[in-house]
Formats: sequence, C-alpha cells, structure tokens
Amino acid sequence: MSTRETHTYDVVGVGFGPSNLSLAISLEEHHANVLTDPVTSAFFERQPKFGWHRNMLLPSATMQISFLKDLVTFRNPASRFSFVSFLHAQGRLAQFVNRKNFFPTRQEFHQYLEWAESHLTNQVTYNSAVLGIRRPPGTEPGAVDHLQLEIGDVVRGTTRTVNARNIVVSTGLRPRMPDGVERDERVWHSSEFLTKYGLANPAQLKSVAVVGAGQSAVEITKFFHSRLPHAQVHAIFPAYGYSVADDTPFANQIFDAEAVDDYYFGEDATREAFWRYHRNTNYGVVDDSDIGELYQIAYDEEVSGARRMHFHNLTKVSSVTRDGQSARVRLRRLDGAERELGVDVVVFATGYDPMDPTELLGDLDRHCLRDESGRHRVTRDYRLVTTPELSCGIYLQGATEHTHGLTSSLLSNIAVRSGEIVDAIIKERAERGMVNATAAA
Repeated sequence: MSTRETHTYDVVGVGFGPSNLSLAISLEEHHANVLTDPVTSAFFERQPKFGWHRNMLLPSATMQISFLKDLVTFRNPASRFSFVSFLHAQGRLAQFVNRKNFFPTRQEFHQYLEWAESHLTNQVTYNSAVLGIRRPPGTEPGAVDHLQLEIGDVVRGTTRTVNARNIVVSTGLRPRMPDGVERDERVWHSSEFLTKYGLANPAQLKSVAVVGAGQSAVEITKFFHSRLPHAQVHAIFPAYGYSVADDTPFANQIFDAEAVDDYYFGEDATREAFWRYHRNTNYGVVDDSDIGELYQIAYDEEVSGARRMHFHNLTKVSSVTRDGQSARVRLRRLDGAERELGVDVVVFATGYDPMDPTELLGDLDRHCLRDESGRHRVTRDYRLVTTPELSCGIYLQGATEHTHGLTSSLLSNIAVRSGEIVDAIIKERAERGMVNATAAA
C-alpha cells in the first residue's frame, strides 16, 4: 500500500545524523531572518530516534575535537544551538569551564546533539528509510524542476513518495569488516559494541580479542580489561606499536575551513601531500594518553607476574571460524608465522567505508559525471556535477574525501560545510525565482 504527498520541498535530507542536523539548524536560522517565503525542508531517518555512534559512548571516552567545533559555532558563533548554549541550558557552564579542558566526554557531546535535535523534531521523520530517488513518473526527457524520493516506513512496511527540488544525502559511514568475516553473536564490529556487550554474559567472557590499531580499538581494549577482571584480553594490530595522533597546532590546520579550498583547488601533488603528511591526524592513530595508559597496564602486569593483557603486533586476522560457543581466530604475522586463537568474543575495530550514493540514485546515477578514476565529480559547495537532464541539486555530506579532503566525514568542518550547502541552495532558489519572474513578464 502506498500513500503520496504532493507537496514539493525545497530541501529533503536523507539521514539525520550530526551533518544533516547541522544543515537543519542552518536552515532554521535562515528562516529566522526571512519574513516571507522561507525555504521548506524535511528530513528522513532510518533509525527510530536520533543517535550518533551510541555503541561507542564508553565511560569517560572523550571527543578528539574541541567543543567549539560543534554544529554551529564556526558558521555562527552567536547561534542558540551552540555547545556553550547547551551547557548554559543544563546549568553547568561554570563547571565545564572549571575542567580547563577543551574536550568534552563523548557522552556529554551526544547529550548536546540530542538537545539540539529536540528543538527540530518537527523537521524529521524517524523509522523512515529513503529507498530510492527518481525522476517524477510521466515526465518528458529533459530537465525537471524536482525529483521524487520513495520513503519506506520501517515499522509499518508502507511506502510513500516525497518531492524535492534539492536533496542532501548524509547516510553515514558503513562498518568495514575483513573479507570473508561475518558478524554474529561472537564476532562484533565496534559500531555495535555496547549493544552486543549488553546482551552478553560478562562472566562467560573468559577470553576476548580486539582487532585494530586506532582509537576505538584501544578504548574497547581498555574497557574489556577494566570490566572483565577474570578475562584474558588480546589486542591484535598490524603495526609494531600504536601510533600517536598528531593533534599539534600546525597539523590541526588541515581541519580548518580554509584547508578545504587548498585541497579542492590544489594540484594532484598538493592533495597527495595532505594524505602523505597528515593522515596521522585521524586514521589509525590513538591519543597519546590512552597509549600511555594501556602501556602502563601491561607494565604493571609484567611487574606483578599476573598477565591478562596480550599484544599481537605485526599481525593480521586471516580468518574467523565458529567453534560452538567460541570463535577461532586465525592470526598471521607479517613474517609468515601463523597461529590460532580461541576467544569467546572478537571485536573488529576496523573502521568504516564512506557512504556510496550510487545505489540510492539508481538510474539517475548515469547523469552524474565522474572523474578519470570513476569517482563522482563534486562542486566546491558539495553538489554532484550532473548532465543538463538532471538539473535538481543533489548534495553530499560525506563521500567527498577525494574532492574536499580529510574533513569530509568528520565533525571538524560540519558547521561551515552545512552553511555552504544551504547558501548554495538559497542562491540557486533566488536565481530560479528571477528566471521565472522574467519569463512571466
């Protein structure tokens, strides 16, 4: 059964994580400055309620970015949706300042996101999956002034269509697992960690393993060691040791809004230099304090002679098989030596793949131009470059690392990026209105 909505929105957002939440706020603040004819918008989110990496809200885990890199401040420091406004509303601004620390806990930052979302609940429909985007049925070949989105109700199983002149895709990252490894009740990805841990019986977890060399891997390893004092904890990673995240001031400039211009308009050599010299600001790296804490744990066990923490460096997982209620993890060192490890649970903190809009776009994707490497071409304001037959705006919040650099899937530039997309939509809307007015005259 299908119901239909005939209203055409100026903007429809696919997904409602932090990126499109920031976009919704930018639109809301634009509305406040417009007395007539505001931009209309709607957002659709597959999840039943707002959530951002809920399964990694580990106790005391902190953000890796300053609280000032919130949803709005770098775009509008006076916004009522800032992290500082949140602290004031919660009555703990002074207490936060007294910490003398730029980095809130992950749990508190998630509370901030939920607080911001609570002011915009009329903008988003949850339990709603966007199944596809298409040209309106019956339209002639050539440019159209809007597209149709098919929306599936996750609970009821019904569908409906919504019209949009502009679409902003922000479906988030996809958990990455090694080839041939499937998730189950004994094999987890970090993206589902707290949920899976909550379903397990901790007393039965006598041996656990964590695969990965980044921040999430170290945090889960520490969590296991603290919460399971009876368990053997195995850390498996391909490097010789954990690498420190470079968060020094000059390196951090790659997350500035101006760095996006340097990357986008730079030559191939410039872009390559970004990755070669500064990949260690975010990928496969760990805060130095966490590395020090984990090393101290291992050292104390060495002194006491009661070792529970085991590090398997220069090692990769070649396969995982199930053996009753345990998992058999096949390990291969870079020197070729192999061994098998039996554990009750193995967690893969092996990162994420960027979203791919191709499946969502369906037949429309043939109108989206690609570069010589087969990747989508994207304008500076995050709009897919298309043929004239697809004149509606399709914007990406993510999947633009090849064009815009390291901040494409990170919070660091979220406020500015969302503002740039909104500015582009408003500018195009005004230009379209002038063209229509001229044609009518």
